[in-house]
Amino acid sequence: MRSRQAILFFSPAGRSVPDFVTTWVNGKGLPVDIVPQAAVVEQRVLRALPTLVVIDADSAGAQGLELCARLKGDPYTAIVPLAAVTNRHATDIVRRWFAAGADEVITPLFEPGEQAGRLDALVTRAERDVAVNPSTRLPGTTEIEREIRRRMELGVLFAVVYAYLDHFKEFNDRYSYYDGDRVIYLLSRILHDVVKGMLEKRGFVGHIGGDDFILVVPVESIGEVCSEVLEVFDALIPYQYNEQDRRAGYYFGKDRRGQLHRVPLMTLSIGVVTNQHRRFAHPAQVSELATEMKSYAKTQAGSVFVVDRRHDPEPGEPGRGD
Repeated sequence: MRSRQAILFFSPAGRSVPDFVTTWVNGKGLPVDIVPQAAVVEQRVLRALPTLVVIDADSAGAQGLELCARLKGDPYTAIVPLAAVTNRHATDIVRRWFAAGADEVITPLFEPGEQAGRLDALVTRAERDVAVNPSTRLPGTTEIEREIRRRMELGVLFAVVYAYLDHFKEFNDRYSYYDGDRVIYLLSRILHDVVKGMLEKRGFVGHIGGDDFILVVPVESIGEVCSEVLEVFDALIPYQYNEQDRRAGYYFGKDRRGQLHRVPLMTLSIGVVTNQHRRFAHPAQVSELATEMKSYAKTQAGSVFVVDRRHDPEPGEPGRGD
């Protein structure tokens, strides 16, 4: 999760922060910086993403609308939640702010408790949106780490399953990025539907990015989940190719030297690591070992899953056993 930064309150007239905003931030221990210049707000947002930008719509006027449009028009700054606050409720004003890109417009129409609740919901939505992969809407690296840490702290036996698409780059080169995105989405649905269908809340599916996915499942479910994923994947993936390539089971592509070589249809390599015979102090250790097992799975032919069977040495043992 992104670290908590200051709340920026943009008011060209230098007005004081609304009472409901003050009450809200005090309850969260967040500092509020009043900034009267739009350019300074923009610089601050670019330098260190704040938790929230609040614009005094009454004094900012057109200047505030332009600032809002600039912040929301930049993919980097657009992730910062932005609320406009006004002392009067008028439909045309509310519509202008939403048209400029504001995430929320707070007016006297709402009671103070609801005003604070809307700020809570706004920040929560923003954090959730940042934490998911935009192409698959699956949890990203932050949530993956959090899930692994949660299971470590609970002291339960779990498995981290690293799934990787083989020959995906060659597929993109032969077909298109659009087709590649379709394959990534298809894999995300296979993983999600298998894990949630078999395990419901006991399973977790995350998307690191590109063609790399992470599952977190109970140890006893490894074989069942991985076998089902591979079976469904191998049944569906040939239909992402044209009939000629699908019938042949391969196509010819060029390597980095421009030489033609035979490229097989995509397969899925899965590396699995568990805490059954390992002791982990940090999710990064789990991630490192899962990456190692994924790399080993890639050396095997076809769609496969491999499980790390090694044991950490018991106290007093001279080295690691098998």
